[in-house]
Parts: sequence; C-alpha cells; structure tokens
Amino acid sequence: MTGVPGLIAGILMALALFGYVFWPENAFAAQRQKTRLDYLEERKAQLYENLRDLNFEYKAGKYPEEDFVAQRTLLEDETAMLLAEMDSLRKVALS
Repeated sequence: MTGVPGLIAGILMALALFGYVFWPENAFAAQRQKTRLDYLEERKAQLYENLRDLNFEYKAGKYPEEDFVAQRTLLEDETAMLLAEMDSLRKVALS
C-alpha cells in the first residue's frame, strides 16, 4: 500500500487506536463498592503472604533470630486483630 490508500489506511488505523485507548467506559460505574470486609480479606491475604516471605527469608539466613521473632510477632498480632474484626463483622452481617 503506497500513496493515498496507504495514507487513508494509516489515518483509519490511528483513529481506531485513539478511540480504543481513550473511549470512556462505564465499567467503573458497574463495579460494586468495596465493603470493610472486602478490604479485610485483601489485607489478610497480604499478611499471610508477608508471613510466608518472612519465614522464607529467615530460613535463607537473611534475618537474625531476634529480628525474625519480633517481626513474626508483629505480623501475627496484626493478623489476629484482623481476623477478630472479620468475625465480628460477619456476625453482625448474619444478624
């Protein structure tokens, strides 16, 4: 494609690409609002992942024993508080 047909094809392609990238979507309006319980579920997954990473790094020798125990205790305490809050929210939701 050379000349005018190539130029027209290029312009059409650019317009299609522009429309695809910048076309406003209404998908954000259809999303449901996150509840406190949804947030806590995400935070729980993150805390569990942090605990797994901490254990892995400790076994790899990256953490001294004292730091490992202190950090693990902090993560476990935060997880326990989070799970307690989740339980109370679920009990309220069932009532």
